[in-house]
Amino acid sequence: MRRMSFSSAVDEVVPGRRKFLKLMGGVGAGLTLGFSLPLSLNARADEAAKAPFEPNAFVRIGTDNKVTVMIKHVEMGQGTYTGLTTLVAEELDASWDQMVAEGAPADAKRYNNTLWGPMQGTGGSTAIANSYMQMRTAGAVAKAMLVAAAAKRWGVPASEIQVKAGVVTHGSNKAQFGELAEDAAAQPMPDEASVMLKTPEQFVFIGKQKVSRKDIGKNDGTAIFTQDIKFPGMLTAMILHAPKFGAKLKTLDSTAAKASPGVVDVLTIPTGVAVLAKDYWSAKKGRDLLQVSWDESGAFTKSSAQIMTEYKTLSKENGIVARNDGDAAGALAQAETVIDTTYEFPFLSHSPMEPMNCVAQVTDQGCEIWNGEQFQTVDQMNIAKVLGIKPEQVTLHMLLAGGSFGRRANPHSDYLIETVEIAKQKKGIPVKMVWSREDDTQVGYYRPAYVHRVQAGLDAEGNITAWHQHIVGQSILANTAFESFMVKDGIDATSVEGASNNPYAIPNLKLELTTVKEGPTVQWWRSVGSTHTAFAVETMIDELAVKAGKDPVEMRMKLLDKHPRWQGVLKLAAEKAGWGKSLPEGTGMGVAVHESFSTFVAQVAQVSVKNGQISVDKVVCAVDCGVAVNPDVIAAQMEGGIGFGLSPTLISEITLGEGGVVEQSNFHNYQVLRMNQMPEVEVHIVPSAEAPTGVGEPGVPPIAPAVANAVAAITGQRLNVLPLKLASA
Repeated sequence: MRRMSFSSAVDEVVPGRRKFLKLMGGVGAGLTLGFSLPLSLNARADEAAKAPFEPNAFVRIGTDNKVTVMIKHVEMGQGTYTGLTTLVAEELDASWDQMVAEGAPADAKRYNNTLWGPMQGTGGSTAIANSYMQMRTAGAVAKAMLVAAAAKRWGVPASEIQVKAGVVTHGSNKAQFGELAEDAAAQPMPDEASVMLKTPEQFVFIGKQKVSRKDIGKNDGTAIFTQDIKFPGMLTAMILHAPKFGAKLKTLDSTAAKASPGVVDVLTIPTGVAVLAKDYWSAKKGRDLLQVSWDESGAFTKSSAQIMTEYKTLSKENGIVARNDGDAAGALAQAETVIDTTYEFPFLSHSPMEPMNCVAQVTDQGCEIWNGEQFQTVDQMNIAKVLGIKPEQVTLHMLLAGGSFGRRANPHSDYLIETVEIAKQKKGIPVKMVWSREDDTQVGYYRPAYVHRVQAGLDAEGNITAWHQHIVGQSILANTAFESFMVKDGIDATSVEGASNNPYAIPNLKLELTTVKEGPTVQWWRSVGSTHTAFAVETMIDELAVKAGKDPVEMRMKLLDKHPRWQGVLKLAAEKAGWGKSLPEGTGMGVAVHESFSTFVAQVAQVSVKNGQISVDKVVCAVDCGVAVNPDVIAAQMEGGIGFGLSPTLISEITLGEGGVVEQSNFHNYQVLRMNQMPEVEVHIVPSAEAPTGVGEPGVPPIAPAVANAVAAITGQRLNVLPLKLASA
């Protein structure tokens, strides 16, 4: 079987996509830059520490004048293709129209996430943060080599040459990048210290609104997703999974399935039974005909109601201490007023518009994967382990991902491994494994369910004197490669983030964690721990303010006196929303402020309640993410994060019924926000010279508490269970 190529797969899709591939890859001879770039960055990207360098190829300039930027992070809607291309174009002084973004191959030596060490991957809103200096340097080096080539050709000093909008000039001499590409390739690599980066005053693209998206193919039909990949002789596989977590296959009768038209084979794999067919529909029909029974002796059989009862009991017991300032117990005992509240958070599905899928081909030489995943290095290692080969024998062809929200960053490479388990039994034959929407909803890897118990005390003057918070839930790091360095002394850092760094000036604060060992399969979900910690912290702070007779914004501002960036977004959001203005009856405002992934976001939600229904009418959002590389992308991510966060705020939840069976199956009963439910959103970006930080996730955490606080302002009801449901009159 011949080695499959990316272009051969796409050529079978549509002519427009063939044209797109030629545009992306057919740049001909030219300049490909491999140069020294920092392997690690400081917390402030613009003050990167000196570190050992290894070659990294990020820029390719073709004789056709196209500048291709190799993007080491997966594009899944968050704007990475646009953001990283902007950084290169800025220092290169290119024309935006000549810039092309292309997914880099899996190669941690060249394309590691500089904030993660020797690992390539996308997550934690780190794409811009870890690439800011790296990609700018890439563009600056390319420009220096083009200028050197022009200086040699024209016999003039390099210092007299100007570059603007993709054109190199000196007097009457002019040349486009493509005309200089081959000569530039012969120039010596400039010393890093000699490459000057622009000052903010010189920026043409960074911080400007005029750049268009570089993943626009999702709008015009040229975007290539895993589902678009087709090869001659390729088989489509669907998997029948056990109905309960932890159950195993007991008996199988595949006679009827194998006799179904289009079905080629039925195979067993560790996670279920795979039906291989000539197309998706045939595979689905064949799967429906499987006769199976399951061994449920090791299955998880608790319902959501049982889980919550257990968690609430555990929240009243002692946990492992994650933070302990002062004497919370003593301060609570002496407090004038104590509020004791329990918060409940359900399991949540990621539910990206593109369900999990993957194309794999296993041969004697290794394995090729076509997919848009977030953890390239982890996936290579996991796949290599299954096949008994070296990670470098696993080739990953990076595609666009149709959403992810953390799901395609699975530490176990779950759906990829399923595809490989099938493909290794069909050596040489490309296999496309597809999950249906029902599979995607029911097979697992959810945001864990949590319970928080928060006890807080006020003195006679209404000052917060005590805070005791206990979080109960599963660890998303248990039994993963990340556990060894992200779980310390029994504390999963992702379970307590957003609570362990509580910024409010509370003299006596104690935080505990109880990690539950059993449950459905779980993993990170957009904004990770802050999805639940922000709600508990921000609704309790609001309740304390009301109890103390203080304005919720003013009280927060005072408690955040040592945190100017928190104060900055809070003040801006409140001012832009008209905090304190008169509103119609049945309408109210709620506020929340949170920091996640080093980005600060405050949101004011204007909410109305009518006939027992909650409607979010408008959200004013203020964000401080350091240097705003692409303001339009930042605004889009805040808007998208608010919409995404409103789903679990109002309607989304995964529940386990009797015996531990998932009750939801598709969007009819795992509901997400509809277009007609999306509020008006107003985004304000704080001007900043700080290093840029992520925006893909930080827009999510504040929206739920802001809405809940608004509902409380209108109705007097403190809703502490998500999704929010008003008590019947």
